[in-house]
Amino acid sequence: MKYSAFVISVFAGGSASAFAPTAFKTITRQDSTPLFAVKTKSDPSPSTSSRLKRTTPLTGWAKDNDIKVGGVEIVASNNAGLGLYSTQNLSANDIVIQVPTKLTLSVDSPTDYNAAMEKNLFSSDPKAYRNSPWWTALSIQLNYYDKVDSVNQLAGGVDIKPWIDSLPRAYDTPLHWSESSLDELQYRPMMEAVALQKRVWRKQYDDLVAASKEFSSRISYDDFVWGCETARSRAFSGAYSGSAFNPIPYATVTALVAVYIGLGIGTVEQAANGAALVICGSILKDFVFPKLLKAQKYVICPLIDMANHVGMGATGNVAFEYFSDGFSLSALDPGVQQGKEMFISYGPRNNDQLLQYYGFVEQNNVHDVYILPPIRQWNIEALEEACGRKVGPGRLEKLDRAGLLGFATNNLNTNTEAANSIGGVVLTRATGIDPAVIQALRALMSTDDEWDDSGEAIGNFAAEVSPANERAARTAVRRAMEMELESKATTIEEDENLLKMYKEGKGVDNEEVLAVLFRLEKKKLLQEAIRSMN
Repeated sequence: MKYSAFVISVFAGGSASAFAPTAFKTITRQDSTPLFAVKTKSDPSPSTSSRLKRTTPLTGWAKDNDIKVGGVEIVASNNAGLGLYSTQNLSANDIVIQVPTKLTLSVDSPTDYNAAMEKNLFSSDPKAYRNSPWWTALSIQLNYYDKVDSVNQLAGGVDIKPWIDSLPRAYDTPLHWSESSLDELQYRPMMEAVALQKRVWRKQYDDLVAASKEFSSRISYDDFVWGCETARSRAFSGAYSGSAFNPIPYATVTALVAVYIGLGIGTVEQAANGAALVICGSILKDFVFPKLLKAQKYVICPLIDMANHVGMGATGNVAFEYFSDGFSLSALDPGVQQGKEMFISYGPRNNDQLLQYYGFVEQNNVHDVYILPPIRQWNIEALEEACGRKVGPGRLEKLDRAGLLGFATNNLNTNTEAANSIGGVVLTRATGIDPAVIQALRALMSTDDEWDDSGEAIGNFAAEVSPANERAARTAVRRAMEMELESKATTIEEDENLLKMYKEGKGVDNEEVLAVLFRLEKKKLLQEAIRSMN
């Protein structure tokens, strides 16, 4: 089935997100194929059996509230929790789930207006809710429907308890790990990111408690954290924040144009100009202004939120259907074979984000990153020895003024999306070392002649200066990465053997496995980068 679609926004990891899982598209399509009812399988692993049972009432609730599902079923696997699996061969663009917008929970950012939340939890200070970060506002909504009143008046009085009950009740993320378990990550940027997350979330809760007795008497800090984790791991986002298609303005304009021309009040051209203004106004309101204002909408959608993530090769896509005012999940090219899981992409998420907010690690993640210490913390003597060159006077001072050495101390802030608070050197699997770092090391390892020829200007090292200088810069980067890898408490081989042992044994905590898997992926990324510098 063909349709016209355009991407509204992609929720990127360190900017997502991201939040939140995946970007959505807007579909301009007026026809719809009836779909089947949702199914579940009864062969879950012990860790997910309780939640699978809680999805059973979701089936009837979905059917009663015009959620259309067909071609997929909820399945519990032994290693990935619940997911959506195809019950038939699906072709590209086949829609498997359609959910009316009114049944979703959503937040507009930077300011969200929600009459129910403001009246029932923040009547004394509505701005405390309105100005909350998106994940805080969604946590408030989730807890309200879970702890206070499960009837969503904004959805026409629909009781959403079956959906809320189907949500995870606990998350195995580093937020809940002990200090010793965090140490096992062998990766300071993640430890700092989790520490920042704890501080920011605690402050958010304390501010809400100070603003509202209704909130503090009904929602505990643990409840708040549950809501935040649910929001961070299950919401998707997009820049579109206008309304769904509303035919009333167009019908009204058509009638007025007919009257205008029929009664001879004006010319056809004048009537056409008036109609064009109305149509343009609608387009501006729904599509242009939200982008100009950088407005974001974050949505948690029943059933669609069961879809799991894959970094590359997603087989499903989440979209907003403009004309039918709903969200859909459809198959991507080349389709999904019967019995296979339908994956969506949460966006280009690295393993830091996936572990911190979703509680899993993706092996060979193409979006993964490694944050090395800033250049100011590198062992300059070791670099000089590796390169056979000495760092001349003036280089470090110029690099510091150019902001290429990183920060002397942590840049403390409240942005939980920014894990690189000290300005460390960023290495990505997709693009390798940051080009600005190579530029800095060309200048740092330059001979006196190369330094003089550049006019002692760091900007003149943006491109290769000479083959010898380029070799020195790359050697310095390689040696810095080698020392980083050598500093780890365990080797790649030891971590691989540990994982094999964990798979064969019983009674191993999930966080132990995740910690080893996480640090192993980081070391492999370092190893790849070292080889690329040879």
